Amino acid sequence: MQIRDLPHADPGEPDVRSGFRFLVWLFRRQLGGQLRAVLYGALHMTGVALLPVAAGAAVQAVIDESGRDLALVGAALLAVALLIAGADGALHRAAVTNWITAAARVQQLLARRTAELGGMLTRRVAAGEVVKVSTGDVEKIGWFVESFSRFAGAVLVVVGVCTGLLVYQPELGVVVLLGILAVVLPMLPLLPAATRRADAERAKSGRATELASDTVAGLRVLRGIGGEELFLSRYRRASQEVRGASVHSARMWALIDAVQVVMRGLLLIAVTWQGARLALAGDITPGQLVTVYGAAMFLLFPLRIFQEAAMAFVFSRPSARRAVRVLSLRREDGDAVPAPRQGDGPPALHDPATGLRADGGALTAVVCGDPVTAERLATRLGGHAPPDEGADPVPSAELDGRPLDDMPLRAARTAVLVQDKDPVLLSGTLRELLDVPSSGRVTVDRALEAAQCADVLAAVARSAPEGGDVLDARVTERGRSLSGGQRQRLALARSLVTDPEVLVLDEPTSAVDSHTEARIARGVRELRAGRTTVVMTSSPLLLDLADAVVFVHDGAARPAGSHRSLVATDPEYRAVVTREPDVPAASPPAAGTTTTRGTHPAPSPAEESV
Repeated sequence: MQIRDLPHADPGEPDVRSGFRFLVWLFRRQLGGQLRAVLYGALHMTGVALLPVAAGAAVQAVIDESGRDLALVGAALLAVALLIAGADGALHRAAVTNWITAAARVQQLLARRTAELGGMLTRRVAAGEVVKVSTGDVEKIGWFVESFSRFAGAVLVVVGVCTGLLVYQPELGVVVLLGILAVVLPMLPLLPAATRRADAERAKSGRATELASDTVAGLRVLRGIGGEELFLSRYRRASQEVRGASVHSARMWALIDAVQVVMRGLLLIAVTWQGARLALAGDITPGQLVTVYGAAMFLLFPLRIFQEAAMAFVFSRPSARRAVRVLSLRREDGDAVPAPRQGDGPPALHDPATGLRADGGALTAVVCGDPVTAERLATRLGGHAPPDEGADPVPSAELDGRPLDDMPLRAARTAVLVQDKDPVLLSGTLRELLDVPSSGRVTVDRALEAAQCADVLAAVARSAPEGGDVLDARVTERGRSLSGGQRQRLALARSLVTDPEVLVLDEPTSAVDSHTEARIARGVRELRAGRTTVVMTSSPLLLDLADAVVFVHDGAARPAGSHRSLVATDPEYRAVVTREPDVPAASPPAAGTTTTRGTHPAPSPAEESV
């Protein structure tokens, strides 16, 4: 796999049983690249290891006053230098390729899982945690993948050099071998503590990222209530906790560094002392002493790589565990292929948990009274809701009698579209925002008109290219330059353009004024004629235009009826819609009344209007 071939055509199905198994799976997926990097690393290290041999031969040639031997050593040094340069360049290219391809694979896996889970993801994992996993954790995983090949190559060469020293000069070889063990072994008991501190640092960092994400997302609200300083102080505290954890972790690595420096120094002292003693006794020549001393100096280089690999492993394991935590979340699809839907008409949607049924081709309004219940119901109707922990699994919503959980994910997502109460607008142009998979039946202009987006177009037109189409105007990230009602209507237009078989809208007009809401209700009804539409709302303006109204109370759906009949006959429904529990049954509100707003209050003078 080369960088130019990214993204991966198929990132594969990861092993999510543990963080370590996930790392092993990553290695297996790019085994060829790892083997190449190990080969280049071994060649590079071998070239560096040959330098002490050449230096010792050169010293001996000078002592022996042999110009021929010195010339041969010079030629050998040139060949070694070319080997080092070529192998080092190839190693760097292969290692960085492994890093980038591994990081890209993990990011693709995370993106795929995010797309599959949808809104379910942030119910199980905080949004800030997801951001941290897809950025910092991916980088640390890639770092370990990159460092492993250099580590493996260094191990091969160290074993070869130690074996050569034992054969070439047994007494000094034993000293060097014992010294290598004395350098490496003291580091091992310190690694668990370093791992724990790295985990603590990562947890605090993730919390700070989550807090920052929440603060930015609610910045407009915070400014409105004067809560900026409160959240700023919270972030300062979280940031200081991250700093403290980072310093705490760095102290452990500083201790490991100190131990390494001391032990490496003692190794050189031992080799120098023993070598000088043997040279004075005439047991070795000066050239041999230089060779052994140079080999000992060389071994300090791969030992640094050992320490770097240990550090990469310590930081990558918790990162891999957190990546696995996200990747292990899934929406299970049934193994069996469901039978095709009977009939060519619009599908009906049924929720066995509440008994709610939305007839095919009809506009069904659902009144829950509790916004949380409405949100959960809307999510379940889209097939996205996770099972309640500690309770029996909630039965899946059914599309024409077919459970959504048993349908292939792509088919379920295509058939049923759920627009959340707080939809997200991605940054980009209006054209890009509205360029979504669709049936082609609804044009962008018709969708914008039905969602009453004339003032939205006027608001963003200022950022359009001079003389260009308003659809080329840019929308800022999350649509922060727009008001809440403008964002809501733009998201509604996007959903209408998609034109799914079943559209579920959760409070689509909660942030607009009554006049705009009435026009939106008529526009959606006309545009969705012949399509199945479910609207979670308590607004009389929407309820009066619905083909059927279903009241969900205490987790059960009551028989459907018209808005006016339910107001007249059902006191609990009337209390939710009018917010006047004591209104007598003989006094239903007139059609099109705008004196009540259901779950959202009447707009203040500051509310937008068209």
